[in-house]
Amino acid sequence: MKLLKDILYGVGIVAVNGTTDTMVNAICFDSRKVGLDDVFVAVKGTLVDGHSYIDTALNAGANAIICETMPVNLVNGITYVQVKNGNAALAIMASNFYGTPSKNLKLVGVTGTNGKTTISSLLYQLFKKAGYKVGLLSTIKIMIDDKEIKATHTTPDAITINKSLAEMNNAGVEFCFMEVSSHGIHQKRIEGLVFEGAIFTNLSHDHLDYHKTFAEYRDTKKLLFDGLPKTAWALTNIDDKNGAVMLQNTKAKKQTYALKTYADFRAQILENQFSGQLLKIDDNELWSKLIGDFNAYNMLAIYATAQLLGLEKMEILRLLSELENVDGRFQYYISGKNITAIVDYAHTPDALKNVLNTINALRTGNEDVITVVGCGGDRDKSKRPVMGHIASEMSTKVVFTSDNPRTESPSEILKEVEAGVEAQNTRKVLTIENREQAIKTACQLAQPKDIILIAGKGHETYQETNGVRIDFDDYKIVKQLLTSLEK
Repeated sequence: MKLLKDILYGVGIVAVNGTTDTMVNAICFDSRKVGLDDVFVAVKGTLVDGHSYIDTALNAGANAIICETMPVNLVNGITYVQVKNGNAALAIMASNFYGTPSKNLKLVGVTGTNGKTTISSLLYQLFKKAGYKVGLLSTIKIMIDDKEIKATHTTPDAITINKSLAEMNNAGVEFCFMEVSSHGIHQKRIEGLVFEGAIFTNLSHDHLDYHKTFAEYRDTKKLLFDGLPKTAWALTNIDDKNGAVMLQNTKAKKQTYALKTYADFRAQILENQFSGQLLKIDDNELWSKLIGDFNAYNMLAIYATAQLLGLEKMEILRLLSELENVDGRFQYYISGKNITAIVDYAHTPDALKNVLNTINALRTGNEDVITVVGCGGDRDKSKRPVMGHIASEMSTKVVFTSDNPRTESPSEILKEVEAGVEAQNTRKVLTIENREQAIKTACQLAQPKDIILIAGKGHETYQETNGVRIDFDDYKIVKQLLTSLEK
């Protein structure tokens, strides 16, 4: 148990009713998980306001309430603490409760529209190969050295983050690599964390359902860099027009990487093919199993980060050449009939364009590129016609299909995707709502040497409709379908 006043250290407090010398057992923001002598933090979420569940938390045994708005009726013997921001309070309290675990390892945050998962996961892989105990907080999973925990959000809630970091401390972890989403930053989930450094990958059209404007989305990402201490470093992709913006107000040591312009860390693509690409980094040639311009940027960011964290240059280059692709990121399978199927998480216009650019740069021109793609429900609607335009413009054939419709009508989503198809490209397009049937159709259309791109879900192993998730793995399904067609 911890003293309430100790875990409130650093929180922006407006008023207190009761004593903060009370002992609390745990911190909760979900009233269903509250137990005896827990402190309940009433957080205002996008869908639910925790203030509505204060009575439920008290009935479950909470002895302290943290809130932005004081209840009208205060219960005797209960401590009420009014704070400026419930989300920020939750994060700072979680950090204090677990002993500020981010101070006891080197924590690196990775933010941007695309590349977060690849960079953080491959940094984890590289440092493991270098012999270190390493942690990972990513879209796909949480790793506490060798222990794996499935992740549910790009940036977990503040309690999960700090509890995981505390477990990493106990396991002797020296480095941790963390995806930092714009939602996580905006919802203050990273408050109280001490970062060794931060990486900016790129910025393009995404999450405008949440942030409303691109400027707000960009400025939210920038907050990660604004909050870095002067002892940290800030690494940015200076080829991206928003790269310099990230560094404007940071106190951290500024570092840049680029393929096209002058930067502290530079790389050049010498050769690119389906089996990998030859890169030149700091006058040293490196063969990477990861292909495409976007992966060249990822590899360069990893190289720069490893140097900034103290690894020796030649060891980094050797380890980079050994890195394997991340699940659902340009993950490919070549069938017995020489049909290449590629599964990629590309769910933004820029990511889809990057993947199709890579594929089109590698093909000889005689093969068909058959793209299977859709857009998720309850997310940014403005990108749907853009995705439809890119897929139909840059592919030989396209099958539009369902992709996690959530609470929206799949057919209505597909109409919005189709709206982006120009007249000259309509002959290329099929629309098949059932995702498995869409993938099957793409496999049936494919001839030897053709390339099938299945975009949008990547590593996800489910399809979500009206709150229900069913098992669905693009990679497994396309592999099974192509194998069955060979018989």
